[in-house]
Amino acid sequence: MALSLRDVAARAFAPARPRCPVRRGSVEAGTIEARFFAVPGKGETDRLLAMARAALDAGRRLRREVRSEPRELSAPERAIAALTAGAVRVFEEICTIARLNAGKVFPSYNHLAKATALGRATVARALNLLEAAGFLQRQRRFCRGVDGEARYRQTSNIYRALLPAALLRLLPRRFQAVPLPDDVAQHQAERGVEHAAMLATLTCRELAEASVGGELGAMLARLGAAVDRAECESHFHPEPLSRSIDNGNSGVDRPRHQIILNDGNESADSYKGQTPEEKRGSPGVAGAMLSGESKRD
Repeated sequence: MALSLRDVAARAFAPARPRCPVRRGSVEAGTIEARFFAVPGKGETDRLLAMARAALDAGRRLRREVRSEPRELSAPERAIAALTAGAVRVFEEICTIARLNAGKVFPSYNHLAKATALGRATVARALNLLEAAGFLQRQRRFCRGVDGEARYRQTSNIYRALLPAALLRLLPRRFQAVPLPDDVAQHQAERGVEHAAMLATLTCRELAEASVGGELGAMLARLGAAVDRAECESHFHPEPLSRSIDNGNSGVDRPRHQIILNDGNESADSYKGQTPEEKRGSPGVAGAMLSGESKRD
């Protein structure tokens, strides 16, 4: 369809739709929250906050030791030495929101700055330090704009407080897990072996359903069902496969089982060679085995 000169001029001189940049790694709001958020357990946020404060004290001691005796720090030591009081204050606000809002944490930078009485740039640096230390998981988001706005615009991030396993050895012993008793550890090892043996008996579809959940698990279950149908020997061919039949050409010497008849001397081949009249007078295979056992007794 050809456009008139007026339509072309109207499109050329029409105001462009405003654009808003979207940060790299952002996902659309409403698509990941159900899998990202987790409801914290009783006392979990308080324990995480106590660990962050202990990590701040440990980082200060570490910096004093390095100033007195210079040495090269490992990656966990560098992360814990970089923590600041502002980072712990921001983490305290995030833990408070997680406790009050059932784990759903999505505050803006302006809200964190107002709640902690810190600057916006300080809040941004604190979030980076917490994420580097392992106390925080962050995911950027964007949303679609309405009429008259940008097509996409950046919205608030979502956060989840975590337990930094890499820093546990640098924290006081009260934050480390208590070792299990020997009988409990042995029981868990036995259960692990039993669980592995149970998984080995499952089909591909059942293994996918038991191991992976969600949409990926459903897709793997359908794929496993197709594999099971392809490997099923009697699905399309009721008769067993030819390789499972011993036709005597495999070259393996197999012992030939002999069936003892009523006189204890004849074999199954001689029984098959009898005439119908002779077979009617014979007690058959079952009777022959019984009579043969009675003679042996």
